Amino acid sequence: MTRLERLPADSGHPAVRRLDPTGAAVPALFDSPHSGLLAPADFAPVLSLQELFRTADAYVDELFAVAPDYGAVLIAATFPRCYIDANRSLEQLDPAMIDDWPGPAMEDAKVRRGVGLIWSRLPTGEAFYDAPLRRTDVERRIERCWRPYHAAIQRALDEAHARFGAVWHVNCHSMRAHGTARDEDGARQVRPDMVLGDRDGTTCDPTFLELVQGVLAGFGYQVAINRPYKGQELVRRYADPARNRHSLQIEVNRALYMDERTGERSANFETLRAQLSQLVEAVCGSAATEAASVRQRR
Repeated sequence: MTRLERLPADSGHPAVRRLDPTGAAVPALFDSPHSGLLAPADFAPVLSLQELFRTADAYVDELFAVAPDYGAVLIAATFPRCYIDANRSLEQLDPAMIDDWPGPAMEDAKVRRGVGLIWSRLPTGEAFYDAPLRRTDVERRIERCWRPYHAAIQRALDEAHARFGAVWHVNCHSMRAHGTARDEDGARQVRPDMVLGDRDGTTCDPTFLELVQGVLAGFGYQVAINRPYKGQELVRRYADPARNRHSLQIEVNRALYMDERTGERSANFETLRAQLSQLVEAVCGSAATEAASVRQRR
């Protein structure tokens, strides 16, 4: 699928996919909140669905699809991030784009750029809507998509932590090969192959970051830490390293696996998927070993 597809009204299609381990479980979770391409019927931007495909972390759920084979849970959104962004807090929105919004609302850099909870602009600046959204429509997006996604993440993490005493979470994303004038890193800035975000050392133990960085660097990739992406709501909200809850965001450069102009997978897609499968194996193996140590210390 190289474009967003519109769901029929009242399709009943779930907002979240959860794939459980196919064998012995380990305390690891991989999630892809931005790879969804099924647009609900009430999504009515002035831009075409083809144009909006550029906002998706296309195919990221496929790149990490092997996770259940190594004992991890894999969770992915089916709805587009530009409909409602599961990696934002409920306060990260511009009340001016919603009729009679009661709040709260928090203005930050993401909101000012139009990429808050409810996107109002493409990263290149084009507006999504020609009139404010209705309050009831935004509330419906929250109830049908944002809350189910976060409930699924919370449940998976709590289940693993209750069983093993610890859990390791990888929040999976992709990024454009170059920044735009509206991005944190500026126009035409060439981005690294991978960016790992732990919100300046606050969302996971350093050994987790070092493990992931080491595996990726071993493939020859340029790996940056917290620049230009530190991690957003899904690592901030659920991480608590002091209680053995570790969350790390990974951004994969889209030029490694797709043609950004056409949206098609590139010839390197399977190579990258095989390498990321090795990363998944390493994370799951480490999680199993570390959890055993946690249980021994109890």
